[in-house]
Amino acid sequence: MKFMGTLILGLGLMLTASAAGAETKADDILGEWMTDKNESKIVVTKKEGKYYGKLTWLDEPNYPEDDEEGEAGVAKHDRLNPDKDLQSRPIIGLQLLSKFVFDKGDKTWEKGKIYDPESGKLYKCVIRLGEKGELNVRGYIGLPALGRTTTWTRPKPKDEAETKAE
Repeated sequence: MKFMGTLILGLGLMLTASAAGAETKADDILGEWMTDKNESKIVVTKKEGKYYGKLTWLDEPNYPEDDEEGEAGVAKHDRLNPDKDLQSRPIIGLQLLSKFVFDKGDKTWEKGKIYDPESGKLYKCVIRLGEKGELNVRGYIGLPALGRTTTWTRPKPKDEAETKAE
């Protein structure tokens, strides 16, 4: 009987330690993330306790040959920004996430904004870490229920053959 009690206590402690080890930490968001369609890469950094994300790579960095604005082959820029003075700034290098703070109780990054260069619009945003380590990024207007979630993942490491070919 004593052995059984010790075994149950030991298993309980192991499960508690595993759950604590899987706890979301504020800096889990740091690093590189691929957007939902693998079309762009965002690097999340921390400055003065807040989290920011900058677009660092695009699958298609230039406008296509059939560009409706007549900018075929030109590097993509923030042309849909409502502020005309910002429309010429390059998309690569653009800060898309700004001023997020981590809520330990809710395990979310919140009170930040996300900028969508495809529409030129700025949205409120909340970010959660998913069960498989992905980021669930929800942009919204007004209430989070009136928004859209995209899932970002960590980039897959290049294999040695790819690296040698570059």
